[in-house]
Amino acid sequence: MREENREERVLSACNEKSGSVVQVAADQRGRLLMSTERLNTSSDRIKESRRTMLETEELGVSILQDLHGQRQSLLHAHDTLHGVDDSIGRSRKILTAMSRRMDRNKYLIGSIITVLVIVIILILYFKLRH
Repeated sequence: MREENREERVLSACNEKSGSVVQVAADQRGRLLMSTERLNTSSDRIKESRRTMLETEELGVSILQDLHGQRQSLLHAHDTLHGVDDSIGRSRKILTAMSRRMDRNKYLIGSIITVLVIVIILILYFKLRH
């Protein structure tokens, strides 16, 4: 009986130990599942962040290309404006020279008309006087 008692105690101790081992294993399994879930969530966040980063980079490249195109347009407009400015300067010089020639021609024609009028008056004076 003593031996049976002893066996029962050993079996009971084993059952208690195996019960606590099962409980520890269940706790560890639960923690492992939570850690795996957190890891999966973190991985999803990292993937989403990476996707957002790539979209942002793509948008940045697009904006830089647009800015480059606008810069080229502004440089072309700047060059064209300088060309127009040079042309306006040359045109102004030509118009000033033409204006001077017109004024000179006016004075010359006025002088010729004045001389002709004087000559006609003199001719009439001498013809009528004789």
